[in-house]
Amino acid sequence: MTTEEPGTAAAVGGGALLVVGDVVTDVVARHRGPLAAGTDTAAAIRTVPGGAGANVACWAAHRGAAEVRLLGRVGVDAAAWHERELAACGVRPRLVVDPEVPTGTVICLVDTGEAAERTFLTDSGAALRLGPEDWSDALLDGVTRLHLSGYLLFSESSRALVAVATTSARARGVRVSLDPASAGFLREMGPDRFLSLIEGVDVLLPSRDEACLLTGVPDVADAAAKLSHHVPLVVAKQGAAGALLARSGSVYAHVPAVPATPRDTTGAGDAFTGAFLAALLTGAAPEDAAAEGCRAGALAVERVGGRPPAPG
Repeated sequence: MTTEEPGTAAAVGGGALLVVGDVVTDVVARHRGPLAAGTDTAAAIRTVPGGAGANVACWAAHRGAAEVRLLGRVGVDAAAWHERELAACGVRPRLVVDPEVPTGTVICLVDTGEAAERTFLTDSGAALRLGPEDWSDALLDGVTRLHLSGYLLFSESSRALVAVATTSARARGVRVSLDPASAGFLREMGPDRFLSLIEGVDVLLPSRDEACLLTGVPDVADAAAKLSHHVPLVVAKQGAAGALLARSGSVYAHVPAVPATPRDTTGAGDAFTGAFLAALLTGAAPEDAAAEGCRAGALAVERVGGRPPAPG
């Protein structure tokens, strides 16, 4: 594995970002207080475009990446809508249309209390049916960085795609980043298996819970340091506590969060990742890129849904 070094394409900036990941429809239900079992709970409900991979791509474009491409899989039911929404955010979508399975759907239950904490009910649908047959090495033409949604590791076909894409990227000298995506799915898979599947990844961007789960260490700083023995650069996202950066077995930077009043924390981690990658593409150092990520995360939590504001 390699590290970020001065003089590389990644360090001096330029090139396109290719995101490979999930494109789903989010149904966001914002309610106050606990759900009332067996009866009605009043909520404000919106249907918005989402998906961790798609959100990252949109935030990267929003935060200044010159060219962002997205490979994902959707159903016939919502393909045209998702393509329009991605293009409106400045992303060049390559959406494979699945003729058999509908677009993935996530029901996001958001408590409108102080923390705006969210709970997901996930039907992955077509998203995790992305496979090696959907990959082409030509997708990497002009690409400096490849970002993979960790959700892809939770099905056999998309795991195979991750292996093919990572191998192709490494052969071209393209840097690879990955966001583990879901502590719940990680727990089912098991940390050892997950870590064995991310060989070749240069940057890992776990949440606090994901970092601790992957290492069995309760302290996030210790967890990030431990993970950096597996991946050259680890950026642990901590929400209101900012971000930690670790490499070679130790934490070397702590980036504070930007104050915000949360309305919906859905997609905040995706916003961080998209802005972080956009900054790296312009030649920013990882700690400066993490500061950009924190700024985008603060903007994200003050909005409903996981996407940035529409251009203009």
